[in-house]
Amino acid sequence: MDILIIADDLSGAADCAVAFARTGQRTVVALQPSTPEADVILAFDTDTRRLPAAEAARRTREVYEAARRRGQRLYKKIDSTLRGNWAAEVAALRQPAGLAIVAPAYPAMGRTVRDAQVHVDGRALADTELWKLEHAHRPAAIDAQLQEAGLQTARLEADALRDRPEEMSARITAAASDEIGALIVDAQFEQTLRTLAQVTADSKAPFFWVGSAGLAREIAGLRPARAAPELAPASGPTLVLVGSLSAVTDRQCRVLRASGAFQELVVPPSLLRQGRSHPDWPSLHARIGEVLVAGADLLLRIGREQALDPSEGALFATALARLVGPHFARVGALIATGGETARAMLVEAGIASVELLAELQTGVAAGMPSRGHAHRPYIVTKAGGFGSDETLYDAWTRLRSPRSRTPQ
Repeated sequence: MDILIIADDLSGAADCAVAFARTGQRTVVALQPSTPEADVILAFDTDTRRLPAAEAARRTREVYEAARRRGQRLYKKIDSTLRGNWAAEVAALRQPAGLAIVAPAYPAMGRTVRDAQVHVDGRALADTELWKLEHAHRPAAIDAQLQEAGLQTARLEADALRDRPEEMSARITAAASDEIGALIVDAQFEQTLRTLAQVTADSKAPFFWVGSAGLAREIAGLRPARAAPELAPASGPTLVLVGSLSAVTDRQCRVLRASGAFQELVVPPSLLRQGRSHPDWPSLHARIGEVLVAGADLLLRIGREQALDPSEGALFATALARLVGPHFARVGALIATGGETARAMLVEAGIASVELLAELQTGVAAGMPSRGHAHRPYIVTKAGGFGSDETLYDAWTRLRSPRSRTPQ
């Protein structure tokens, strides 16, 4: 099955695409639109999450038109908690790609959809702190957001049809032949997404998938999975670069510190705002170099303030990457938390694409810069709000020396 993945941030692109890499399909995550080689799945990061909606929609449509090829099916990766301009981007893809089958559920990670509403660990998305912090002014309902973007919607109560694939298929075919722009899939169970994947994989109806990594995993799972490769130890120190300020990431950093294996440097937001003009920039830049030259593993993260503006994320990520940039050639493995942070570091290092190799944990993708790049460290990405307290530590242990210590 030939699939093009378009995501609005880098960690999301990798999280979705690694499901296909696990089956043995050569899979590449790219920062710029390109036509991939035959038999390569391309996941493209449009970097549109924080753009104005109209600009995000235009860029997404342009990327699709530039990268698609005949017979290819589109998977529009969206955030399972509906962050970003996803509805405007879906609307922009409706005309060239067909009916949008919208299924953001990811039951394995606690994201479900009921009555066209996302629930996080059983709680309505609109009631979560994440939504209130960034999107309190917007409707949280999936249908309301799509209708605001100009699409006519319908619902597919897929849980009731998960054991009736023929009926599910007939409903989808009927929606594709009507004036419906988006079919919203209510799904609370992995089996529901599995049936949806099976039904749609061979469908001749004009449609594209819109979902989180949950549906992508079920589509990829239609192929036999291969055993995860044994990764050689990293050839240099590990840099854990943390741009996310989520409580989940805080706990993950705490476990890393408890291992006793990392030196930690915390970068004040004020320094990142001022950049090279800040008086402490030279000394922090030099200290990063000293740690990496010594071959020590480094945890580098953004400090907290009383109130941080989420819109500063790209600014902070770019400045953080510039601090590291001149020393990056010494890094044997980069573990980046947050899509903006990962992308900024790759751009600073001149890495345009990453070939995925393995999934270290659910949602934690590992790869290397694509062939032809002189410096090829491991590149590991993870969304900020995902994972257990041990996720970063477990990713590091997959890449570390056997002599490293364990957390106390």
